[in-house]
Amino acid sequence: MKTFTLGYSPCPNDTYIFRAIAEGKIDLSFGLDITLADVEMLNRRVSMSLLDISKISTSAALNIADKYWLLRSGGAMGRGCGPLVVSAEPDSIKDLRNATIATPGNMTTANLLLRLEGTHVGKRVPMQFDRIMPAIVEGEVDAGVIIHEGRWVYREYGLYEVLDLGKWWEQETSLPLPLGAIAVRRELGGDFAAQVEEKIRESIAFSNRDPEGAWPYMEKYAQEMSPEVIRLHIDAFVNEFSLNAGNEGEKAMEKLLRAACDLENRPFPKRGIFWS
Repeated sequence: MKTFTLGYSPCPNDTYIFRAIAEGKIDLSFGLDITLADVEMLNRRVSMSLLDISKISTSAALNIADKYWLLRSGGAMGRGCGPLVVSAEPDSIKDLRNATIATPGNMTTANLLLRLEGTHVGKRVPMQFDRIMPAIVEGEVDAGVIIHEGRWVYREYGLYEVLDLGKWWEQETSLPLPLGAIAVRRELGGDFAAQVEEKIRESIAFSNRDPEGAWPYMEKYAQEMSPEVIRLHIDAFVNEFSLNAGNEGEKAMEKLLRAACDLENRPFPKRGIFWS
């Protein structure tokens, strides 16, 4: 049996989605060597073609479009689930125009959204997502773009919401926000991509049928996260778009990537970004 490399994050939405695959609850015709890592680390590994299948930030797809397809299942997309700009003071985004703002990585969708919104023109400092709120509190940066569980716990750090970048995107486009997607190496072929896409759907369906059974695997990688925040995470990031991006989801992903191309004055990839 041939083995392929798979990467996804330790965040509850990813571990919920991939739990059945990781624990051998569904049948596969191939083996998997699984790596869990921060999404920006996964972005870097995919940009170096080090993973066969991986969760990536949607914004990172432009850099790997010649070597990877995007799947229509397993991603992170929705409404009311976007990154937040937060600071230690009740500022407006205009107040932070020239501020130093931490982001969860240069290739992340969060960083792209801050650039697309356009008000901030100051320094952006990439750092691992779980360091951003402490860095604001400690005065290392003026503000930060927080993702994952940060959206529910930033008040515990005494921080204030400045801007909801997801809400901004939805108001601008009337589309769901495509935060992340699953990428598969093109050289493995369309049949393989289709099989992976279907197995991810099976894995999600398995967890949906037995959500409580997914808890040990999720908690293994979210040890400092309260059960309440884990549930909020699943409710926000695992939805109908996780099973199938559909026409609206595909439109949202293309809209985001075309906006990035316009921002960077680069052509949209000539090869289709999806496997079919």
